[in-house]
Amino acid sequence: MNVVVVESPAKAKTINKYLGPGYKVLASFGHVRDLPAKDGSVLPDQDFEMLWEVDGASQKRIKDIADALKTSDGLILATDPDREGEAISWHVLDVLNKKRVINGKPVKRVVFNAITKKAVLDAMAEPRDIDVPLVDAYLARRALDYLVGFNLSPVLWRKLPGARSAGRVQSVALRLVCDRESEIERFISEEYWNLSAILKTPRGDEFEARLVSADGKRLQPRAIGNGEEAGKLKALLEGASYVVDTVEAKPVKRNPSPPFTTSTLQQAASSKLGFSASRTMQVAQKLYEGVDIGGETVGLITYMRTDGVQMAPEAIDAARHAIANQFGDRYLPEKARFYSTKAKNAQEAHEAIRPTDFDRVPDRIRKFLDDDQLKLYDLIWKRGIASQMASAEIERTTVEILADNAGKKAGLRAVGSVIRFDGFIAAYTDQKEDGEQSDDSEEGGRLPEINARENLAKQKINSTQHFTEPPPRYSEASLIKKMEELGIGRPSTYAATLATLRDRDYVTIDKRKLVPQAKGRLVTAFLESFFTKYVEYDFTADLEEKLDRISAGELNWKDVLRDFWRDFFAQIEDTKELRVTNVLDALNDALAPLVFPKREDGSDPRICQVCGTGNLSLKLGKYGAFVGCSNYPECNYTRQLSSEGGAEAEFNGLNEPKALGTDPVTGEELTLRSGRFGPYIQRGDGKDAKRASLPRGWKPEDIDYEKAMALISLPRDIGKHPETGKMISSGIGRYGPFLLHDGSYANLESVEDVFTVGLNRAVTVLAEKQSKAGGGARGGTPAALKDLGAHPDGGGSITVRDGKYGPYVNWGKVNATLPKGTDPQAITVEEALALIAAKAGKSGGTTKKAPAKAKAAAAGAKATKTTAKPKAAAKKPAAKTTAKKKSAE
Repeated sequence: MNVVVVESPAKAKTINKYLGPGYKVLASFGHVRDLPAKDGSVLPDQDFEMLWEVDGASQKRIKDIADALKTSDGLILATDPDREGEAISWHVLDVLNKKRVINGKPVKRVVFNAITKKAVLDAMAEPRDIDVPLVDAYLARRALDYLVGFNLSPVLWRKLPGARSAGRVQSVALRLVCDRESEIERFISEEYWNLSAILKTPRGDEFEARLVSADGKRLQPRAIGNGEEAGKLKALLEGASYVVDTVEAKPVKRNPSPPFTTSTLQQAASSKLGFSASRTMQVAQKLYEGVDIGGETVGLITYMRTDGVQMAPEAIDAARHAIANQFGDRYLPEKARFYSTKAKNAQEAHEAIRPTDFDRVPDRIRKFLDDDQLKLYDLIWKRGIASQMASAEIERTTVEILADNAGKKAGLRAVGSVIRFDGFIAAYTDQKEDGEQSDDSEEGGRLPEINARENLAKQKINSTQHFTEPPPRYSEASLIKKMEELGIGRPSTYAATLATLRDRDYVTIDKRKLVPQAKGRLVTAFLESFFTKYVEYDFTADLEEKLDRISAGELNWKDVLRDFWRDFFAQIEDTKELRVTNVLDALNDALAPLVFPKREDGSDPRICQVCGTGNLSLKLGKYGAFVGCSNYPECNYTRQLSSEGGAEAEFNGLNEPKALGTDPVTGEELTLRSGRFGPYIQRGDGKDAKRASLPRGWKPEDIDYEKAMALISLPRDIGKHPETGKMISSGIGRYGPFLLHDGSYANLESVEDVFTVGLNRAVTVLAEKQSKAGGGARGGTPAALKDLGAHPDGGGSITVRDGKYGPYVNWGKVNATLPKGTDPQAITVEEALALIAAKAGKSGGTTKKAPAKAKAAAAGAKATKTTAKPKAAAKKPAAKTTAKKKSAE
């Protein structure tokens, strides 16, 4: 009996059926170990030794594999056919060797590009050893990403409060998005005019022709720049006679595109189906791993992480056979088509994405697939089958027309095209990917019969005004396409890279377009100013090329790391002398359109509107960046930094509070104001004035007296709890709407619930929350009310919880009770750190890990490394991040 290790349990079950009783197939569930998300996991001073840690869940899976090996004849590593898959096999083998359970048994590596019986059995017949250069490339990539993230992120925290972190590839992808936004801000629209004539043939058929020349000069696109010039040309055309100069019909062949790669699939799924990159990959993963088709689980597509564009010979034969059967011999080209990729640094180690069986027409298996699976499979099947079909045959007709008005001449052109044979278009039609602009193509539909030298009758002259438009923001699809063109990242990492940018709030998606947020633009501007080399497109692409050369066995992976670390570490050290004023000056210049938007009155946007003498500048606070006056504290004007210059930015720029009415109880005035952290309601004046920020989704322009009174009157008493007799109230905290009863909190679904929830519903919500919490008073761990993020010194997240004796702050084994009357929803990170430090018996607002040595000793039992045991921890401060099952750039 042989033990076979694959990545997912779904594949394990299917492959076990294919292999039979002589094999036991177990799943690793992705990576079995990773670099711990703490400082000291990669040690540059010790020749880049790497510590690896096996998490709790993976410990059990490794034990299952080890137990099975004790009675087996050998081990077969059958993880995915890419770099990550090779690395997972290496990790599994390394851990098992350290457990001393291999004991000389044969170990082989097999790869299959599809989960079908034939593909699996063929792979088992051709085993190989682990590809060491491929593993080295993985180790280099993982170390690079770790070193950048854990050394650059602390620089951001110190110099740019509010920034979360920076990654090697994510930072370059973010720069692309931010650079496009800067292009849009700098864009100056230009006026241009198009002229065309509606003409009639002697047979009575009408068609349209565009003006292309005048007075013997060729008119370039957008050459007519104003209405006066357009008017003169229109007058010429109005009084002209028209005659056909030439008619040319030219046959054109249009060839199909190759089958999908990872990036082209993501682009097509975005433009045709509206799928995000991550959604596309999730659905593709299910199709690859297998779907139950009439009682048998079958993989429907080949492996979906690839930049290869070629299909296997047997797949090409199957596609040609299916074309002949389903479309006819006319659609089958004489010879098979072969493709090569144009992507920079592409690795064509395995096939393009294609159906595993072209006879599985989408309509035949519709009933076995959910809606998303069917849409994506249909797309893959059609693109795959079309790639081997005959070219489309198109007849393109160009008609040149002369206009003559008393010796003043002009030239017009009409272009039409007719599909004489649809070819591959019968299966799949390409279209411009989402985010691309039209190129003002002259292609048109069918033209009527037009003959050379015949006269044409003028019906109408059209003169239309246009304005040039800025380049569009990137969509996920067009950003992936651009990253691939530049050689940034790899197909398997695109979806994860985009997800990271969204998760860190560096970008948002609006109408499928990527919009950089203020914090994302600040990070990019900072990196471009002080770490220019490391966000350059060419530098990142060159580094990817070096990783490819490592995988080909041409470079030593540690030599690449040494070269990178030497310069990068020096750059990190240089920033220690960097003053905040230097940072702000650089950001003010780099982000001038964002920080200092133009004013309608034409005044200097850098002069304070309130005092009239102070200079506005970026300021850095504990919650991020804002714009403030240099005359502070005499002038306390501040403005929130907005990612767009729309209504929010205009409102934030209001000089005076907006009066809304008077509180009937206190007699104090209610005003709508703008502050550093956005718009808010204030009742009264002075230090004792009550304030309430506008909840998420509430727009300043929609605030009236009633809404202001409701907001400023919070918390709202709902009624007494029928069991305890204590009041239940509702309010809005830093983390959203909530209910409060006897020191216990429960979240409400929406802001509107705060003002409308009744007593019965409130009691039910509180009871449901208590049930979900697992009964902290009975010894279980109370559910977290809030997660304040990772502790600066590591050791896990800081959370706010509700215990038997009231709310408290938790960090690791430290529990610090909140002072009486403190609102758990409003507790800040700084306040939590101070409470934790006080509880731990230390001074100051932060604390170091007291049990560091003990934890290091405990971790030693689990941790392993690539060479020898490390002698010292890394010197650089590190960020706490979340370890992932499968590393992403």
